[in-house]
Amino acid sequence: MKIIIDADACPVTDITLQLARERSIPCTIVCDNAHFIVRDTAETIVVDKGADSADLKIANTVSRGDIVVTQDYGLAALILGKGGKAINQNGLIFNNENIENLLYSRFMNKKIRLSGGRTKGPPKRTAENDTAFRTNLLRLLEE
Repeated sequence: MKIIIDADACPVTDITLQLARERSIPCTIVCDNAHFIVRDTAETIVVDKGADSADLKIANTVSRGDIVVTQDYGLAALILGKGGKAINQNGLIFNNENIENLLYSRFMNKKIRLSGGRTKGPPKRTAENDTAFRTNLLRLLEE
């Protein structure tokens, strides 16, 4: 098992690395060359800046049982399809029961925006989000 972090705009990179280090689990940070992120306790893979370049690298790197930290529903669906586990920065564990609705919601929001409508953005990040992330990542690590 390894943990892969979709690190572009990921607010829980340090929490993830701390939990991985405490359990001697290898971590890989994947980011594009506009967000070069380096930590001593993780391997960093830098990809060219592009719409899905980091996501494609992660999807091609993940193996069954690996954990991916991402806020991207599409990438989470790919990870689940390969037998991996996925969690977002707020502690939501993606699974076969919730991914279809999340993808549909993303599709509908994009459709609204493309037709000139507006959608609500994510709420401001709180300490409770970090706590939920830590709790649920620990749960995944213990499975």
